[in-house]
Amino acid sequence: MTPTFEPATTTSLPIGSDADLAWVRHQVRQLAAELGFGLVQQTKIVTAASELARNTLVHGGGGQAKITPLANGLTRGLRLSFVDTGPGIRDVELAMTDGYTTGGGLGLGLSGAKRLMDEFAIDTHPDQGTAVTVTAWATGVPGARAGSR
Repeated sequence: MTPTFEPATTTSLPIGSDADLAWVRHQVRQLAAELGFGLVQQTKIVTAASELARNTLVHGGGGQAKITPLANGLTRGLRLSFVDTGPGIRDVELAMTDGYTTGGGLGLGLSGAKRLMDEFAIDTHPDQGTAVTVTAWATGVPGARAGSR
Protein backbone atom coordinates (compact mmCIF):
# COMPACT_ATOMS: atom_id res chain seq x y z
CA MET A 1 0.00 0.00 0.00
CA THR A 2 1.41 3.39 -0.98
CA PRO A 3 1.51 5.88 1.92
CA THR A 4 -0.63 8.95 1.50
CA PHE A 5 0.63 12.23 2.84
CA GLU A 6 -1.39 15.15 4.09
CA PRO A 7 -0.98 18.31 1.99
CA ALA A 8 2.15 20.13 3.07
CA THR A 9 2.93 23.80 3.16
CA THR A 10 6.39 24.57 1.84
CA THR A 11 8.23 27.59 3.17
CA SER A 12 10.83 29.09 0.82
CA LEU A 13 13.64 31.13 2.30
CA PRO A 14 16.30 33.05 0.37
CA ILE A 15 19.96 32.17 0.83
CA GLY A 16 22.11 35.13 -0.11
CA SER A 17 24.05 36.05 3.03
CA ASP A 18 25.35 34.73 6.35
CA ALA A 19 22.28 36.29 8.01
CA ASP A 20 20.08 34.15 5.75
CA LEU A 21 21.98 31.04 6.89
CA ALA A 22 21.16 31.87 10.51
CA TRP A 23 17.49 32.40 9.64
CA VAL A 24 17.31 29.05 7.80
CA ARG A 25 18.82 27.25 10.83
CA HIS A 26 16.34 28.99 13.15
CA GLN A 27 13.32 28.11 10.99
CA VAL A 28 14.42 24.48 10.58
CA ARG A 29 14.98 24.04 14.33
CA GLN A 30 11.62 25.61 15.17
CA LEU A 31 9.69 23.41 12.74
CA ALA A 32 11.58 20.25 13.75
CA ALA A 33 10.61 20.91 17.39
CA GLU A 34 6.98 21.53 16.43
CA LEU A 35 6.90 18.24 14.52
CA GLY A 36 8.05 16.30 17.58
CA PHE A 37 11.68 15.63 16.73
CA GLY A 38 13.78 15.06 19.84
CA LEU A 39 16.70 17.33 20.71
CA VAL A 40 19.32 15.01 19.21
CA GLN A 41 17.32 14.67 15.99
CA GLN A 42 16.80 18.44 15.86
CA THR A 43 20.55 18.96 16.17
CA LYS A 44 21.24 16.50 13.33
CA ILE A 45 18.65 18.16 11.08
CA VAL A 46 19.90 21.67 11.82
CA THR A 47 23.51 20.59 11.25
CA ALA A 48 22.63 19.09 7.86
CA ALA A 49 20.59 22.20 6.97
CA SER A 50 23.47 24.46 7.97
CA GLU A 51 25.98 22.54 5.83
CA LEU A 52 23.70 22.44 2.80
CA ALA A 53 22.66 26.08 3.12
CA ARG A 54 26.31 27.13 3.34
CA ASN A 55 27.10 25.06 0.22
CA THR A 56 24.22 26.81 -1.54
CA LEU A 57 25.68 30.20 -0.65
CA VAL A 58 29.40 29.49 -1.12
CA HIS A 59 29.42 27.09 -4.07
CA GLY A 60 26.12 27.92 -5.74
CA GLY A 61 26.26 31.69 -5.35
CA GLY A 62 23.06 31.72 -3.29
CA GLY A 63 19.63 30.28 -3.86
CA GLN A 64 16.70 29.05 -1.83
CA ALA A 65 15.92 26.72 1.03
CA LYS A 66 12.56 24.98 0.83
CA ILE A 67 11.25 23.57 4.10
CA THR A 68 8.33 21.14 3.96
CA PRO A 69 6.70 19.39 6.92
CA LEU A 70 5.48 15.88 6.11
CA ALA A 71 2.80 13.75 7.74
CA ASN A 72 1.60 10.23 7.14
CA GLY A 73 -0.90 9.46 9.84
CA LEU A 74 0.99 9.90 13.08
CA THR A 75 4.41 9.77 11.41
CA ARG A 76 6.00 13.19 11.02
CA GLY A 77 8.85 14.17 8.77
CA LEU A 78 10.71 17.17 7.48
CA ARG A 79 11.95 17.62 3.90
CA LEU A 80 14.58 20.25 3.16
CA SER A 81 15.61 21.27 -0.36
CA PHE A 82 18.51 23.58 -1.15
CA VAL A 83 18.41 24.92 -4.69
CA ASP A 84 20.86 27.13 -6.57
CA THR A 85 21.55 28.13 -10.16
CA GLY A 86 25.33 27.99 -9.79
CA PRO A 87 27.93 25.97 -11.68
CA GLY A 88 26.58 22.58 -10.59
CA ILE A 89 28.63 19.71 -9.23
CA ARG A 90 30.89 18.32 -11.93
CA ASP A 91 31.71 15.03 -10.16
CA VAL A 92 29.06 14.03 -7.60
CA GLU A 93 30.90 10.86 -6.56
CA LEU A 94 34.03 12.86 -5.77
CA ALA A 95 32.02 15.59 -4.01
CA MET A 96 30.45 12.91 -1.77
CA THR A 97 33.88 11.66 -0.65
CA ASP A 98 34.74 12.53 2.96
CA GLY A 99 37.51 15.08 3.01
CA TYR A 100 36.96 16.39 -0.52
CA THR A 101 36.55 20.16 -0.58
CA THR A 102 36.77 22.98 -3.06
CA GLY A 103 36.19 25.64 -0.43
CA GLY A 104 38.87 25.06 2.18
CA GLY A 105 36.54 23.39 4.71
CA LEU A 106 36.70 19.90 6.19
CA GLY A 107 34.96 18.35 3.20
CA LEU A 108 32.15 16.81 5.24
CA GLY A 109 29.21 18.94 4.03
CA LEU A 110 27.48 16.66 1.52
CA SER A 111 28.62 13.34 2.95
CA GLY A 112 27.93 14.52 6.49
CA ALA A 113 24.44 15.71 5.59
CA LYS A 114 23.73 12.35 3.98
CA ARG A 115 24.74 10.50 7.15
CA LEU A 116 22.62 12.78 9.36
CA MET A 117 19.38 12.41 7.43
CA ASP A 118 17.13 9.47 6.48
CA GLU A 119 16.88 10.31 2.79
CA PHE A 120 19.28 12.18 0.51
CA ALA A 121 19.17 13.13 -3.19
CA ILE A 122 21.22 15.38 -5.47
CA ASP A 123 20.03 16.74 -8.81
CA THR A 124 22.82 18.70 -10.48
CA HIS A 125 23.65 19.83 -13.98
CA PRO A 126 26.85 21.60 -15.08
CA ASP A 127 26.29 25.35 -15.47
CA GLN A 128 22.62 25.00 -14.45
CA GLY A 129 22.71 24.52 -10.71
CA THR A 130 22.13 22.00 -7.99
CA ALA A 131 19.24 20.86 -5.83
CA VAL A 132 19.99 18.80 -2.74
CA THR A 133 16.96 17.34 -0.98
CA VAL A 134 17.09 15.62 2.39
CA THR A 135 14.34 14.16 4.57
CA ALA A 136 14.24 13.18 8.23
CA TRP A 137 11.51 11.13 9.88
CA ALA A 138 10.70 11.64 13.56
CA THR A 139 11.45 8.77 15.90
CA GLY A 140 10.29 8.49 19.47
CA VAL A 141 6.74 9.73 18.77
CA PRO A 142 3.69 7.49 18.36
CA GLY A 143 3.51 6.04 14.88
CA ALA A 144 6.97 7.23 13.86
CA ARG A 145 9.08 5.01 11.66
CA ALA A 146 12.68 4.30 12.52
CA GLY A 147 15.34 6.10 10.50
CA SER A 148 16.88 4.21 7.61
CA ARG A 149 20.43 5.25 8.39
